[in-house]
Amino acid sequence: MNQLREFYGILKHAFRNLLPIIAVVGFFQFVIMQETPDGLWSMVFGLAVVVLGVALFLQGLELGIFPIGKNLSNEFAKKGSLILLMTFGFCLGFATVIAEPALIAVADQAEVISEGRVSAFTLRLLVAASVGAVVAFGIVRIILGHSLHWYMICGYILVVAVTFFAPEEIVGLAYDSGGVTTNIVTVPLIAALGIGLAVSIRGRNALTHGFGLVALAVMVPMISVQLYGIVVYTFGEAGGVEGNGLELAADTDGVAAPVGGSILLGMLMDLLVMIRDVLPIIAVVLVFQYLVIRKHIAHLHKVVAGFALVIIGLYAFVVGLKLGLFPIGESMAEQLIAREQILFVYLFAFCIGFATTMAEPALIAIGEKAEEAAKGQLNGNAIRILVALGVAIGITVGVHRIISGDSIHYYIMGGYAIVVLLTWLSPRYIVALAFDLGGVTTSEVTVPLVTALGIGLATHIEGRSVLIDGFGLIAFASIFPIITVMLYAITAERLGKARGDET
Repeated sequence: MNQLREFYGILKHAFRNLLPIIAVVGFFQFVIMQETPDGLWSMVFGLAVVVLGVALFLQGLELGIFPIGKNLSNEFAKKGSLILLMTFGFCLGFATVIAEPALIAVADQAEVISEGRVSAFTLRLLVAASVGAVVAFGIVRIILGHSLHWYMICGYILVVAVTFFAPEEIVGLAYDSGGVTTNIVTVPLIAALGIGLAVSIRGRNALTHGFGLVALAVMVPMISVQLYGIVVYTFGEAGGVEGNGLELAADTDGVAAPVGGSILLGMLMDLLVMIRDVLPIIAVVLVFQYLVIRKHIAHLHKVVAGFALVIIGLYAFVVGLKLGLFPIGESMAEQLIAREQILFVYLFAFCIGFATTMAEPALIAIGEKAEEAAKGQLNGNAIRILVALGVAIGITVGVHRIISGDSIHYYIMGGYAIVVLLTWLSPRYIVALAFDLGGVTTSEVTVPLVTALGIGLATHIEGRSVLIDGFGLIAFASIFPIITVMLYAITAERLGKARGDET
C-alpha cells in the first residue's frame, strides 16, 4: 500500500513536470497558429503515456539502478583494488554507450556526411572506448580526491583547440556524439557509481567528488571524434555511401513499424530492441557481481523489478512522445518558417528548450541526488529551472546560427571559452555538478525534438545545408546550462560574502 501511495506521488510529480511542454505546445498551436492539430486525441493519449512512462522509470531507478550502482561501488572500495575498479568503470562506460541508439544514428549520419570517409562502426567503437576510458580515469580522480575544475579547464581548452583545426563537416556531429553518450539509463548508473564511491571513501565529499563522471563522458568523445575527423579528412577518400541527411530526425511516422502485418508484434519487437540495448549493462553488472565480488545481489527481486520498470517505463515514454509531441513539434517548426515569422521561431526555440528540459527524467533524477548530496546547500527544483533556462538560451542561440548561416566553429569555441573562464571563477563544490548537468540535458526528450527542430530549419531555409547546418543544436543545449549553473553559484557565493561583511 505504501508503494502504491509512493508511485501515485511520483505520477503526480511526472505530470507536473510535463505541464510546461503542454503549455508551450498549446500556446503555439491555438494562439499563434490558431489551428486544431490533426489527431488531437491521439496526442492527448500520448502525453498520458509519457507521464506513466516517466513515473515507472523513476520508480525503477530507486528500486534497481541506484542501489546496484552504490552497492558495487561500496564492495569495490572495500576490496581496495584500483585495477578492479578501473576495469569495472571501463566496462560499464563501454557497455552503456556501444548499443546506444542515438549514437548509432549519429555514427550512421557521420558516414553519410563524410561520403564514406568516416566508418560508422569505427566511430561507435571510438566513442564507446573513450567513455569507458574516461569513466575509469574519473574513478581514479575520485580516489585521489582531485578537484574536477582543473580537469575540465585543461580538457575544454583542448576541445576548443581541436575544434579550430577540425573540418566543418564533422564539428556539429562530434559535439552531438558527446551529447548522446549520456542517455536516460547511462546517467543515473554512472552517477550512482561516482556518488557511491565518494561516500565509501573517507575524506571525500559526495557533491564535490561524487559528480563529474558524466561531465568527462561528454567531453572526451568530442575530442576523439574531431581528431578522428581530422585524420580521415586529411588522408581518407570519399566512398559511395548514400543518404539524405535526415536519418537522425525522430521517427514520427508511427509508434512502431508493423511486423508480419501486426502493429502489436511491431511494438513487441521495439520493446525487445530496447531490452537488447540495456543487456550489455546488465551483463557487466552480473559478471562483476558474481565472478569478481562473488556475492549475491541484495534484495535481488527488487533490483530485477527495478530494471524491468526502467525498461517498460522508457518504452512507454518513447511511445508517448511519438504519439503526443513529435508530430506537432515538427509541423509547428515548418509552419513558422513558412509564415516567415522569425521572431516566433526564436520564441518557440526558447520555450520548447525550457519545457523539454523540465520534463527530462534523467535531469529529475540527478537533481534529486544533487539535493541529497548537498545537504541543504542546493534545491533540486532550482537546479532544474537553471538548467532548463540554460538549454532554452542555448537552443535559441543555435537556431540563430542556423538562420544566419554562421559557422559553428566560432560559436562553439566562444561558448567553451566562457565555460573555461567560469570554471576558474566558480566555487569548487558546484563545478562537477554543473558539468554533469550539462550532460544530462541531452537525453530522451531533448535530443529527438531538438534534432528535429534543427533539421527542419535547415531544410526549409534557403541556402542552408542539412548535413552541416542541421546538426549541432545538441552542443548548444549542453554548453549553456553549465554557464547558467556556474553563474548562479558565483552570484550566490558573492552575495553570501557581502551579507557576511555587512554583519
